[in-house]
Amino acid sequence: MENEKHVRIVSPSGHISPETIDSARQLLESWGWKVQEGAYTRCEYGRFAGSPSERAADLTEALTDQEADIVLCSRGGYGLQQIIDRIADGLRGTRPRPLLCGFSDITCLHSLLGTMGVPSVHGLMCKAGTLPAESEEVRLWRRVLEGYKPTYKLPPHPLNREGHATGRLTGGNLSVLYGLQGTPWSISEICRKNREAGCGSILFIEDICERHYHIDRMMQNLRLSGVLGMIEGLVVGYLTDIEEDPLMQCTVEQTIRQAAEGYDIPIVFGFPAGHDSPNYPLWLNEEAALTVGETGSELSFVG
Repeated sequence: MENEKHVRIVSPSGHISPETIDSARQLLESWGWKVQEGAYTRCEYGRFAGSPSERAADLTEALTDQEADIVLCSRGGYGLQQIIDRIADGLRGTRPRPLLCGFSDITCLHSLLGTMGVPSVHGLMCKAGTLPAESEEVRLWRRVLEGYKPTYKLPPHPLNREGHATGRLTGGNLSVLYGLQGTPWSISEICRKNREAGCGSILFIEDICERHYHIDRMMQNLRLSGVLGMIEGLVVGYLTDIEEDPLMQCTVEQTIRQAAEGYDIPIVFGFPAGHDSPNYPLWLNEEAALTVGETGSELSFVG
C-alpha cells in the first residue's frame, strides 16, 4: 500500500497510560499503518516505563529495526539521560533507518542523532490519538511523518530580530539541552559537527514549568559556553506555564532576547511548537531556512 508505514512505539522515559497508547494505535491503524510496540512500552517502574536496561534495550532494538519506518516515542517525562550513553553505544557504527518522532525529554535522542547527522521529527507523540483526527495539527503531523517538508509563516512579534539564516535546525527542550552541556551530545558538539559538515545551525528552544530565573540561567549557559556564537539563527517556541518574575525586571521572552543581544542573528518568537497546542512538527538535524522580516517570518525546510 502506498505510504504505508511500519511504526514502533516505545516508552524511553516516563510511563504512560495504556489508554493513550491504544488511542494512538487506533489512529495510526486507521491510516493503514502497521503498529508494533516495544516489550516494555506499557510497563511501569516507579515514574519510568521500565528499568534503565529495559528501556535502553527497547529503544536500541527499535532504532536498529530495518523493517521499521518510524520510531514513535509514547511520551516524554524524564529518564533518557539515564540511558543515553547506552543508546549511543548500541548505535555505534550504525546509522538508524527509522525516523524518530517525539519532543520534551526526547530532546536527548534528537541531540544524539544530531551528532550523527540523522534527521528526526520534533512533534506529537501518543497523545495525538486523543486529538481530533481531522485537525490541522494531526493532519500535518501525518504528512511530515510521510516525508513532507513544510513551510511555516508566522506573524510579526515585537521582540523578533530581522535577518536571514540557513543551517540545520537543532535543539528542542531548553532544560534537556542544558542538562546535556559538557556531554558528547551537547548542542555545542552538534554545532561543531554541523560546521565540519559545511553547514550552520539554527537553534530551536521551548520549555515548560520552569522558573523565570532558571530560563535566564540556561540562556546564560548558552551564551557563556559559546553556543549562541555558533548558531546562525534562533527560533523560540512555547514557554508554557512559566510564571513571570517581576524581580527579573523583564518578561521571560525578553530574558531570552537579552541573552542573545550580542549576536547578529535573526530571532523569531512565538513558534507554535512545544508543550502547548497546536504543536506543529519540526524537522530537526535537517537543512532549514529562516527569514525574519518586519511583516512576518518564514521557516522552511530545504533538505
